[in-house]
Amino acid sequence: MNATALPRWQRRTGVALSGLATAFFALDATGKLLRLEPVLRGSAELGWPATAAVPLGVLLLIGAALYALPRTALIGAIMLTGFLGGAVATHYRVGSPLFTHVLFGVYVGVIMWAGLALRRRELRALMTGHAR
Repeated sequence: MNATALPRWQRRTGVALSGLATAFFALDATGKLLRLEPVLRGSAELGWPATAAVPLGVLLLIGAALYALPRTALIGAIMLTGFLGGAVATHYRVGSPLFTHVLFGVYVGVIMWAGLALRRRELRALMTGHAR
């Protein structure tokens, strides 16, 4: 292993976490794009009109695709962080349970950023203040 290569466990863990986050976003986007009845009903309960499903699904799918590609993963992570922030704010606004609903977006965001940081040494250095 050369001096700049990541340890195997670190790379595999990062890829697994990133894959989990990407799968979640892709599944969420698919439900919105297909306008599945449970998705529309859940969105309505949160105050979102049915007409918002497809545009949100498109944005979510774009963010997931950007995140899945190594060259654009950082841009995708930033975009998806904004999306997750909106989900947290929406659940807080309607009084959803804190740990299971409001903070769910935070949990997904932590998984997403941890996956990216484990795969990208320079990003991890920047995030921890050890950048040169």
